Amino acid sequence: MKEWKKLYFVGIGGIGMSALARYFNDKGIAVFGYDKTQTVLTKMLEDEGIEIHYEDDITLIPEGIDAVVYTPAIPDDHKELQWFKDHDYLIMKRAALLGKLSEHAKAIAVAGTHGKTTTSSMISHILTNSSIEPSSILGGIPTAYGTNYIKGTSDWLVTEADEFDRSFLHLHPQIGVVMSVDPDHLDIYDDFDSMKQTFADYCRQIKQDGTLIIHQHALTQLEDTLIDYLRKQNIAIITIGSNDVDVKIKDVRIQEGRQYFSLEYKGKDLDNFSLRMAGIHNIENATAAIIVAIELGLTPEEIKTSLYEFQGIQRRFEYVIDTEDTVMIDDYAHHPTELKGTIAAARTLYPDRQLTVVFQPHLFSRTQDFMEDFATELSKVDELILMPIYPARELPIAGVTSEVLLEKISVKQKCLLHKEELLNYLKSKKPKFLLMLGAGDIGAQVEKVKEVLK
Repeated sequence: MKEWKKLYFVGIGGIGMSALARYFNDKGIAVFGYDKTQTVLTKMLEDEGIEIHYEDDITLIPEGIDAVVYTPAIPDDHKELQWFKDHDYLIMKRAALLGKLSEHAKAIAVAGTHGKTTTSSMISHILTNSSIEPSSILGGIPTAYGTNYIKGTSDWLVTEADEFDRSFLHLHPQIGVVMSVDPDHLDIYDDFDSMKQTFADYCRQIKQDGTLIIHQHALTQLEDTLIDYLRKQNIAIITIGSNDVDVKIKDVRIQEGRQYFSLEYKGKDLDNFSLRMAGIHNIENATAAIIVAIELGLTPEEIKTSLYEFQGIQRRFEYVIDTEDTVMIDDYAHHPTELKGTIAAARTLYPDRQLTVVFQPHLFSRTQDFMEDFATELSKVDELILMPIYPARELPIAGVTSEVLLEKISVKQKCLLHKEELLNYLKSKKPKFLLMLGAGDIGAQVEKVKEVLK
């Protein structure tokens, strides 16, 4: 990698791809790329000096490319990617390149069906505000930083460990974190047992004498032989949760829009941590970040200050409007477990307000696998606006539609709207408490909805 002068990213506008592109651009390597459409994120990359085009055209590829990076979201018939393959270029998936970086750094990698972006961003923020100052390659954009790549000064690297396409098996962290292991990506894995086995394999990737910080529930999903293996490798195992764990969360309360909580760790009480993000799941995310920082030598007081100042992440329970009359929150939630946590958090903070939810299902396969679970969680709101399924990389599946899902949802106030109908509907309704949920292109509607409600 030290000899590379030009890198080419196929699908550079993805959140994970763009962070890596920024990393290498910061290292002085000329970065070029393709993406299907121009977005706010690709415009930011261009402003940082990265050359991007938006047509699948081999004549637009610059000469002298040393290596090509691509995302699994790119289809097999992509002309540029196929051209690189035909001409024997060095080609690697994003995950493989990130894995190479983790081999040569002290990596802190956060895995989990849910919580990866929030936990890794919290870790990055806390350590950036200390003497450790890691580099961070994130799957979201922390509000205070405005970027998914944070330049550091040490040999520590904070990143996410993504289970999709078994990507995290490329990583070799010094500190591995696992926040949750729930069924997902069953289009990639044969079944949930296969997925659990792959999470166990990720834990085995932790470097000898390293540390595994894992949620108690996640650990129960993995086979008993894993613990024996980790102990033989002298890997410390630290469990977090509420009962019979190494790090016990307690004294949770809400005060003036913030969550407060305490921890019991190694026989000591660590009191009064404060977090603006709602939901017990975010307290668990924060707990993992706190323990990472303590294991690296930070004091509880240092950590409390940084956590108090943490402003959150774009599209992770992000306040878009927060006035006395109207509250609008945007969240990336796209799995039933995530919907459950986000809706519960919203109810806890604003128990007296009627809750309107706009939800865009993500992937036909996920909607098929969790149809009943989605219906259960979405039946807990007061008004539901369902959007058509966002296909991403998939083709339609017969019998799997938002219309079918809507029929299963028991809310009386419910409807199915296309995005071109959404603004007029919300303009006429003017909901006082609105959640925008989903991982597809619903994020592009948030600013438009904000203007309508304001």
